[in-house]
Amino acid sequence: MTTQVIVLNGGSSSGKSGIARCLQAVLPDPWLAFSVDDLVDAMPAAMRASEEGIEFAPDGQVIVGPEFRALDEAWTAGIAAMARAGARIVVDDVFLGGAGSQQRWEKALAGLDVLWVGVRCDSEVAAGREIARGDRTEGMAALQAEVVHEGVVYDLVVDTTHTESLECARQIAGRVRQ
Repeated sequence: MTTQVIVLNGGSSSGKSGIARCLQAVLPDPWLAFSVDDLVDAMPAAMRASEEGIEFAPDGQVIVGPEFRALDEAWTAGIAAMARAGARIVVDDVFLGGAGSQQRWEKALAGLDVLWVGVRCDSEVAAGREIARGDRTEGMAALQAEVVHEGVVYDLVVDTTHTESLECARQIAGRVRQ
């Protein structure tokens, strides 16, 4: 069976977005890349600082409310629908709920050929990237580095601590079934 969806899961600043861009360059067919950041950016500004939507606490904790969960469910279903319609998709997500987050995606992607990829990065390296980016709440990378992987089952794990995005993308591409 041909891989239809690649799901990249890792903490903030672990290198998922860079890997997704590199995958688009090294895979032979066109792949669309979608990040949970795309979902957050598409939300009304009022939802990005609301108990009903999504909040980023000063310590880096991410708190999601019922309106965010409803939109996230619709977004997930939409991505699955695109894959079912023939688009190849790379999903860049942060499984804040660990195994529960993976189960939510598994339900949406049922019947599709999915490659599950864990993107790991040493928390200190991710924290340095977080500071360099300047667009993340300090502490988010350290808080998420391990919790996003709890109970999650992967087909492949890459580590960006000392490996560049392009090399990680090549490893992933090697596992994609044509």
